[in-house]
Amino acid sequence: MTTTPTVVLVHGAFADAGSWAGVMAELQGQGVPVIAPPNPLRGLASDAAYVASVAAQIDGPVILVGHSYGGALITVAGATENVVGLVYVAAYVLEEGESLGELQGRFPLSPLVSSLKEWTYPVPGGEPAVEVTIAEDAFPSVFAADVPAGVTKILAAAQRPLAAAAFEETAAAAAWRTKPSWALVAGADEAINPEVERFGAKRAGATTVELDGASHAVAVSQPKAVADLILDAVRATS
Repeated sequence: MTTTPTVVLVHGAFADAGSWAGVMAELQGQGVPVIAPPNPLRGLASDAAYVASVAAQIDGPVILVGHSYGGALITVAGATENVVGLVYVAAYVLEEGESLGELQGRFPLSPLVSSLKEWTYPVPGGEPAVEVTIAEDAFPSVFAADVPAGVTKILAAAQRPLAAAAFEETAAAAAWRTKPSWALVAGADEAINPEVERFGAKRAGATTVELDGASHAVAVSQPKAVADLILDAVRATS
């Protein structure tokens, strides 16, 4: 008797769980249990702890899927006992003790870095903290170049900001050292340099596929391709 893992889809910065809609439809069509919880986007340690708590409360095995910054979170949260696999989608794959800034800094910066807009948000008992979004005029080319213009306009307006501090926090664990991993590299990504994605996937020993023309929003533009890789992970861990 086999148990099909529950797939937990973790979105990244500047997005929300709705960005997984097409992927969820594909997985549900194959009878795979799936949830897409909200990512708080407040910091690597606290966000990873939240994802880990979601996984730990699911009965049976779990596959964590992380897009973009969500990849950093599943790297840490994947140490949770019932997590049996990790899938990285156009994502950061950190080493233990490494930050997003350190990993990015090994390679030429993507256009995202010069396209960020700073905001502030209140912190109880302290000074306001900084969070970032992508400037709306830059959003289509940076984040979603292969997504229809009308959809991109909505995605740009509905962005969820990331706390700037998240770029400097270091990963407390690297679950890919003990759990099998899969990775999708978006070959035309302008938000994360594809070389960053390739490097992390290779270092983790991930089973990797590359989509040459895919933007950072590959889960929106090519949901079937993303779902197919997740299904590979589901079959391998069932």
